[in-house]
Amino acid sequence: MDWEETGSREDENVRGESDGSSEDVEEQQEPESAAEREAREKREEEERQARARKRKLIPPFVMLLAGAITSITMRILQYEMKTMLIILLCVLLGFYFAGCVLQTMLDRFERQIEEAHMEEGEVIEKDPSEQDEPRSSKVNRKNE
Repeated sequence: MDWEETGSREDENVRGESDGSSEDVEEQQEPESAAEREAREKREEEERQARARKRKLIPPFVMLLAGAITSITMRILQYEMKTMLIILLCVLLGFYFAGCVLQTMLDRFERQIEEAHMEEGEVIEKDPSEQDEPRSSKVNRKNE
């Protein structure tokens, strides 16, 4: 048995126990107008940009945190100043690149999630002409 099947059965059981108001709401929902869709897309774009701005801070934060830990450790262990600065420079550069890799991975994950949502949205939406068309004509068209 697949976990998706189990999850869908549990969802059906939960829905069956409810008073059925959620099903009524889904049936009564009207398709969003062009203005509503445009407002939603604008809001989503602003949220995406806010996440991107926050993500830009990841490499410097990782670099500075590693630099602080390295500096404190080397100070406690009483390294010479010249050696300490060379090591600190290498640590800062290394962790800056590690932060850039992390940022790139997060960007890629977000892009994949957005593409999945777009594909999901395309699957759900149907062409109005296909909904009104009788089933027999669809079957005939497939056989051609």
